[in-house]
Amino acid sequence: MTPNLPDSEDYAYPKVHNSTTDITNGHILGFSTRAIHVGQSPDPTTGAVIPPISLSTTFAQDGIGVHKGFEYSRSGNPTRQNFEQAIAALEKADYAIAFSSGSAVTTTIVTALAQGGHAIIVNDVYGGTYRYFTKVAATQGIRSTFLDLLDPQNIENAFQADTKLVWIETPTNPTLRLVDIHAVARITHQHNAILIVDNTFMSPYFQNPLDLGADIVAHSVTKYINGHSDVVMGVAATKNKFIYDKLAFFINAMGSVPSPFDAWLANRGLKTLALRMRQHENNAMAIARALEGHDSVEEVIYPGLESHPQHALAMKQMKGFGGMISFRIKGGFQEAETFLKNTKLFTLAESLGGVESLAEHPARMTHASLSEESRLAVGVTDNLIRLSIGIEDVEDLLVDVVNALEKAVPRV
Repeated sequence: MTPNLPDSEDYAYPKVHNSTTDITNGHILGFSTRAIHVGQSPDPTTGAVIPPISLSTTFAQDGIGVHKGFEYSRSGNPTRQNFEQAIAALEKADYAIAFSSGSAVTTTIVTALAQGGHAIIVNDVYGGTYRYFTKVAATQGIRSTFLDLLDPQNIENAFQADTKLVWIETPTNPTLRLVDIHAVARITHQHNAILIVDNTFMSPYFQNPLDLGADIVAHSVTKYINGHSDVVMGVAATKNKFIYDKLAFFINAMGSVPSPFDAWLANRGLKTLALRMRQHENNAMAIARALEGHDSVEEVIYPGLESHPQHALAMKQMKGFGGMISFRIKGGFQEAETFLKNTKLFTLAESLGGVESLAEHPARMTHASLSEESRLAVGVTDNLIRLSIGIEDVEDLLVDVVNALEKAVPRV
């Protein structure tokens, strides 16, 4: 399924193995318990409940090659490992690797697993991922096919003799289309390829792609996992040791690791992920229903609404619907721009998943790297607005949205 590992005499990246059970009686720990306790054992020297940040770049050895699991911080760091253990537990993985950014996750996976081959990518993908495959991976001899996967059977005829990986998001960014992970995984494995699922929008709390057949789950930690808009970071998790070893060798060789402080902050944010995701979803559902009933709105796209064409699939493969909403305002770019200029609590900014609410215009911001033809083909129109619903008081968010709509599309 995957290429052979390169020779790696100096390879020393520490293995991160996950256990989601209480070894005393086999009890399976709940999500929040794992988020708070896995990888967070009290410091054995001082008893500190929160493990201290390990900023050291190098580690003492008792003899040549005899050490306590760490040699050099690029190859492995205690603070980073704590975070990786927690992510592995939450994604029901055996291994996890933290990266300096979500884009570094993409770069490393593709470089390690698809070199000189062919990749299939869902067509409605994050603009940065599209840019990477079309502008960077292409220079490395990697050919890409962007495919509509609303019907998972569409993928069957896209495989080529050297197709090495399939890359999907679900829900997609920004039109919140869903991809049937289980169906795509089955077909992908029939062709001996690897399935990667970008799970950023859902977080491990609402969706676990590995349980549905994915080989790798990827996240931009910058978003919901960290949750406070103050860390740029990424992570990948897998149950496959061969894939893990391959990625671990490449991150060690390429050096795209996060700082210990960023790993500590992300782990701190992770502890409240369950609480935050529930509030994100509660607020999003209320705002989605309000938008759906407003005269100034042409269409609301939110998997939790019965009007979403794939609501049944959302109910089947997700444990919740998340905090992302996209909607089409009546009119075009001018009305969208007016709306975005008149929100007070929704900050006009890229990114998503923080405790604060954000709003953006995909066609001119996150997906500006797509050609107009490509944007329109996946529904990224000039009147499309994407909202990242925060955890503020929902009544305040509703007033803000309605006031901005009234200014953007005045009632006749």
